[in-house]
Amino acid sequence: MQIDPHSPIGVFDSGVGGLTVVRALMERLPFENIVYFGDTARVPYGVKSVETISHYTTQIAEFLLEKQVKLLIIACNTMASVAAQQVHALSPVPVLDVIDAGAAGAVAATRNKQVGIIGTPTTINSNAYAQAIHCRDPEVRLYSQACALFVPLVEEGWLEHPVTRLTAQDYLKPVLAQNVDTLVLGCTHYPLLIPLLQDVAGPGVRLIDSAQAMGERTAALLKEKGISNPNREKPRYDYFVTDVPVRFQTIGERFLGRTLPNVHVVKW
Repeated sequence: MQIDPHSPIGVFDSGVGGLTVVRALMERLPFENIVYFGDTARVPYGVKSVETISHYTTQIAEFLLEKQVKLLIIACNTMASVAAQQVHALSPVPVLDVIDAGAAGAVAATRNKQVGIIGTPTTINSNAYAQAIHCRDPEVRLYSQACALFVPLVEEGWLEHPVTRLTAQDYLKPVLAQNVDTLVLGCTHYPLLIPLLQDVAGPGVRLIDSAQAMGERTAALLKEKGISNPNREKPRYDYFVTDVPVRFQTIGERFLGRTLPNVHVVKW
C-alpha cells in the first residue's frame, strides 16, 4: 500500500486521556496533521469485558482508517493491553501503541533493573507491560500497582490536591519499597500528575511518560518509512467524539494544554 505523507496521524482512546499523546505529538512533530477519536459515550473501558473492549477498539480503528490516516496510534493503555494484535491484523498502515512505547522507555532508563508500573486495574491485570518489558529484557524485575483513583482525581482537576498526594503516597509506598529506579506511568491521565508523582517518588526515580515516549517513537517511524509530512504549514487537527459531556471541553483543554477546536460528534 502506498502511504501519502500528507495524510494525518490517527490517534484514538477510550475518552480524553489520549490527548496527552496528541499534545506530545504536536510538540515533537509540529507539522503533522492529526485526527483524534475519543469514545466519550462509552468510557470507561476499564470495567468492560475483553470482548467488548476488542469490539470497540476495532470499530474505532476502522473509522480512522476510512479517514485515510497514514499511521494508527493506540493511545489508551486499556485498549492496547487487550486489542493491539487485532488492530495490527486489520490495519494496512503502521500501528503504534503506548504500552510498547512505555516498555521501550523503561528498559532504556533503568540502571538497577528494578521497575515499577502504575496503571488502571485492567491494564495492570493484563500483564501487558510485563510481557512487553520482558520481551526486551527478561532480567528486569517488575512491581505493579493498580491505581484506580488517579483517573477521577485528574479529571476533577485535583493535580496538586492534598487528597491526591495522600493517595499517591499510599499507592506508591509498596512499589518504592522495592528500590525501583524507574516508574512507568501506565495510563495517559498520569502525565498530568508528574510534578506530584516525582515529588512523592523522589529524585532517584525516573518517571517514564508513555505519551512523550510515543512522540519519539512516532518521529522515528515516520522518518524510517519516509512518510513525514513535507509541508511546512500550519497543520489541521480534528477531534471526533461519541458524546460531548458537559466537562469535555474543560478536561480536554487541560490535557491538551491548548484550546480544542474542530470537535465532531459521531453517532453510532
